[in-house]
Amino acid sequence: MYIGAITLVVRDYDEARDWYTRVLGFDCLEDTPLGDDKRWVRVAPPGASEAALLLAKAATPDQIASIGKQAGGRVLLFLKTRDFDHDHAAMLARGVRFLEEPRREAYGSVAVFEDLYGNRWDLLEDRNAG
Repeated sequence: MYIGAITLVVRDYDEARDWYTRVLGFDCLEDTPLGDDKRWVRVAPPGASEAALLLAKAATPDQIASIGKQAGGRVLLFLKTRDFDHDHAAMLARGVRFLEEPRREAYGSVAVFEDLYGNRWDLLEDRNAG
């Protein structure tokens, strides 16, 4: 078994798809209309073989209120990299907003950033990963 997708509630399909593909450099794996203003939009980092983000447009007041707050202010997602310095610099150049300077921890290099809605992410190079 594996996790195939993680739902991320967004304000607008196109806005979210464009940010994740243009700013984070993700691939759009699928963008399929489902009718009634719903779409199946999946994005993932290049080369990702399993988990993807399923971008789900908020449709109710509760869903709208959760945009950018899905983890209650904590880091929601962890974007792993094999070359922290390169990816950090590239993300900065594309306008990603980092909330801190990179830190070197016992487990590796890390810096927290926000997506277009304010969800927090870790950019993380795991020193012990193979």
